[in-house]
Amino acid sequence: MSCAGVSAAPSLWRLRMGARWPLSACGRRISVRPRSSGTTLDDVSRAAVDRIIRVDHAGEYGANRIYAGQMAILGRTSVGPVIQKMWDQEKDHLKKFNELVVAFRVRPTVLMPFWNVVGFALGAGTALLGKEGAMACTVAVEESIAHHYNNQIRTLMEEDLERHQELLQVIKQFRDEELEHHDLGLEHDAELVGA
Repeated sequence: MSCAGVSAAPSLWRLRMGARWPLSACGRRISVRPRSSGTTLDDVSRAAVDRIIRVDHAGEYGANRIYAGQMAILGRTSVGPVIQKMWDQEKDHLKKFNELVVAFRVRPTVLMPFWNVVGFALGAGTALLGKEGAMACTVAVEESIAHHYNNQIRTLMEEDLERHQELLQVIKQFRDEELEHHDLGLEHDAELVGA
């Protein structure tokens, strides 16, 4: 057996355990010098944009599933057209984020199957409580999303306002539409749930 084969495992173990003087494969000491990770400001900005697009894509997908669940239960009631209007806007949001995922080459979240089931169950479950339950769900979800979008807007403005102008406009428009959904929920008795 070669020198490398005999001493490689203990040397790697010492390196992982934080030994002060790691040994080479042949048992000699090696020096370890810190070096740059190669991460640049552009990489940081790219990571932030990737994260924003991934999270928003998943969120819009989940919102679509919530409205699908609500429509399955309340679609033929008096509140059905209101839910359908909000769902149509959410479909446009998801379509745009589907485009952005491709354009920016962002890997979608691995939790999509989870959002599919849980989103629908949340929408249908709250709709089973009646119109008020569905609208209370809408108000809570849309308020959270609007807050989330506001944080993303601040992040992008701090990163590079000019560079992210198009994405900023999309997020601002969607935030405003989410706030409209929030207000529609309040107009349709969201606060009466449990009363």
